[in-house]
Amino acid sequence: MGLPSQANRGNEAVKKWGFVAMHAALAAAFIFLLQRFALNASQESSLLWALTFAVCAAGLAYKQANR
Repeated sequence: MGLPSQANRGNEAVKKWGFVAMHAALAAAFIFLLQRFALNASQESSLLWALTFAVCAAGLAYKQANR
């Protein structure tokens, strides 16, 4: 009987980390495109902002997933 609960916990972990990764990727893509094309920033600056926003979005998504 222990196996279904362990499989369920593994499935929940995959869902949680998928949720975090999706938010990080979408935030990075959004801010990169905004900086690079709408604000005409350099590629280096756009990538740095994308990384910053991805880390922040991942942190917020992680906190939200643990509620």
